[in-house]
Amino acid sequence: MLPRPEVIKWELMRAVLQRVLRASVTVDGEVVGEIGAGILALIGVAGGDTETDAAYIAGKLADLRIFEGEQSLTEIQGAALLVSQFTLLGDARKGRRPSWSEAAPPDEGRVLYERVVDLLKERGIETATGRFRAQMEVALVNDGPVTILLDSKKVF
Repeated sequence: MLPRPEVIKWELMRAVLQRVLRASVTVDGEVVGEIGAGILALIGVAGGDTETDAAYIAGKLADLRIFEGEQSLTEIQGAALLVSQFTLLGDARKGRRPSWSEAAPPDEGRVLYERVVDLLKERGIETATGRFRAQMEVALVNDGPVTILLDSKKVF
């Protein structure tokens, strides 16, 4: 019998990024954010995350060499579409209902999510967003496909 895994307390900002040819977010039939070539990033903020976590994620989004010729988003002058997604912190290891207890409270999550947005804009990256706490429809054309999971702290 395998040993039971220890309980992991996330306390890390998590992002799922996808290299895209284009992506958009629609809320109530209205397109609220859209980009051409670049990165779609789903961002989950955990309780206990800090400005350091936001800076780490923003830096990775801007500088990861995932485009043709091993170029970064900054180098290709691509765009970023950032969508807040607390469900990235869901824990589905027990039972059939995920637990969202590791996600930051909405006010705290909004501040750090918006900080990632601001940090990308400060670097001159065209940045669009979804709408925080809204029911969103996210559409994308994945390029590659390339999908990468980022955590602001090493868990294992």
